[in-house]
Amino acid sequence: MFDDNDILMMQNALRLARQGRFSTSPNPRVGCVIARGSQIVGQGFHVRAGEPHAEVHALRQAGEAAEGATAYVTLEPCSHYGRTPPCAEALIKAKVGRVVAAMTDPNPLVAGKGLAMLHNAGIITQSGLLEDEARALNRGFLSRIERGRPYVRLKCAASLDGKTALSDGRSQWITAEAARQDVQILRAESCAVLTGIGTVLADNPRLNVRTLPTLRQPVRVVLDSRLQTPPDCHLVRDGGSPTVIATLVSDPDRLQPYLQHRHIRIIRPSENPAGRIDLADLLRLLAEAGLGEVMVEAGATLASAFLAADLADEIVLYQSPKILGNPGRPLFDLPEQPDALHTNARWHTAALETVGSDIKWTLRRA
Repeated sequence: MFDDNDILMMQNALRLARQGRFSTSPNPRVGCVIARGSQIVGQGFHVRAGEPHAEVHALRQAGEAAEGATAYVTLEPCSHYGRTPPCAEALIKAKVGRVVAAMTDPNPLVAGKGLAMLHNAGIITQSGLLEDEARALNRGFLSRIERGRPYVRLKCAASLDGKTALSDGRSQWITAEAARQDVQILRAESCAVLTGIGTVLADNPRLNVRTLPTLRQPVRVVLDSRLQTPPDCHLVRDGGSPTVIATLVSDPDRLQPYLQHRHIRIIRPSENPAGRIDLADLLRLLAEAGLGEVMVEAGATLASAFLAADLADEIVLYQSPKILGNPGRPLFDLPEQPDALHTNARWHTAALETVGSDIKWTLRRA
């Protein structure tokens, strides 16, 4: 069905799509290569929501050479009018001869309609080439569309003996500079960075991207059931990034000090039986707001709550060679012990690498 040249061209399209990983949210990361045989005549990627899609950039570069050529796209071309015209329509107008999509678009507005439009116009259409790679590139987008919740990544840092802080809460710095720089990349890739009120009160974090250029900052999300976020903390005072405060409080007088800031939005998820924010409902609201990839940077209590609720999709653990000793605070705090070791194998190692003097361990659900 596909030959070696098809694979090579789709690999090129996937590399292009990856260049949009810091900026396309809430849109998917998409790359496009237009080729005549082994010769690339046009290529491009989607940079930012509201701006031209990958196919448009590639067609502009190809010009008249697009006629009769093959367009390799990492996601089915769109077929509807949104902030930009349909890409399927642009490909038809350019008279391409064949379109190969890595995967169909699960968005109900497209969902096969783009390929059908192309097929009805007499263009050869195929899909499924390097689909696994394309899906991995857009885990957040696909999770939001297919599951109605974001893809959740837990970012953790621990010592060699599994501690996240000294007994008095001090944690700066368990990991070295290289690992902290790597976290900035993870933040830039995420649609949102989420933490709990405990971390806000203890560390006054900024939760933004500070050490590399980015076209957009991640949304900062704070879980604050009782609305204890200090009005003078960085998340409230600094308007460079949008901030969402999730709370159970509904009193307008208590909400007003936060709502006077244009960058702050208050959401009210449902309450769970324990009197805390229901995490599943919180994720539903974040997905409805267009957030597909959420990184949780929090202490053991909130991280463990995501694990206990089976709502974490990935764990990125930066492990330092330092040893903090028994009084230190644990990485996770889960109340239940499995009946046997083999019953708890829900995670598998996706990647393991050295980052400076630390180890970066990426785990995904088995």
